[in-house]
Amino acid sequence: MQTEQVGSSLRLERDGPLAVVTFNRPERLNAFGAEELRNLRRTLGDLAQDPKVRAVLLTGSGKAFSAGGDVAVMHEWLDRGDLPTAFHDLVGEQERCVREIVEMAKPVVAALPGVAAGGGLSLALACDWRIAVPEATLVTAFLQLGGIPDGGLTYLLPHYLGIGGAQELLFGPGKVKAERAREMGLVHEVVPADRLLARGKERALELSKYPLNSFGWTKRLLVTSYGGTLETQLALERRGMVEAARGKELAEGIRAFVGKRPPRFDALP
Repeated sequence: MQTEQVGSSLRLERDGPLAVVTFNRPERLNAFGAEELRNLRRTLGDLAQDPKVRAVLLTGSGKAFSAGGDVAVMHEWLDRGDLPTAFHDLVGEQERCVREIVEMAKPVVAALPGVAAGGGLSLALACDWRIAVPEATLVTAFLQLGGIPDGGLTYLLPHYLGIGGAQELLFGPGKVKAERAREMGLVHEVVPADRLLARGKERALELSKYPLNSFGWTKRLLVTSYGGTLETQLALERRGMVEAARGKELAEGIRAFVGKRPPRFDALP
């Protein structure tokens, strides 16, 4: 296990094929500013390119995943008179982090030890699998603050929940507990707090066994299906399958199937 501190509020641990990225500012419920998001974006970009890493677990220290943008810092921006400029920087970095997660060909699992609010919720929803403790709460927060949902939230929520479900969450109390979030499809698993990190790692490693080219293409196709036509989607599926046929993973899958053995995608050179 290799551990390094990235900036003042992000921790990176490498354990074989798994990388664990932890928001590490528990005294502020892991709230972030633009600099924290820059560090996260660079870290995710490095992990996406690292051939030794096959899966990423994103979590938070203490009792929160992330409370999103740091409102106390926003108050400082307001007093200085540069709130619009600062928000342009903050939201821009958040957009880049969401893109890094969604476009990464590797599985990204979110483990929620508590609240995921605002931009923190957007980052969690961008991940491929979400696991939460029973006490975790998903909070939209934007309208209650007088802001606008960002980080892809107005894209992700309607596609997870439909327009009506997104309206219920955004225009209602703006928060939902973990078990209800699981029923809605916003969370995939709810586990006891003492099992969260272990289950998060376990699930990430389970997903890492998939062929990464196939996994990455499937992630891409799920996202493009939101806005594309059937014809566009069929063409992208064909393109992905032909690309897979040129690589080693599909060949390994076919040989394993015929040989009646488990495929070893993670052992391919």
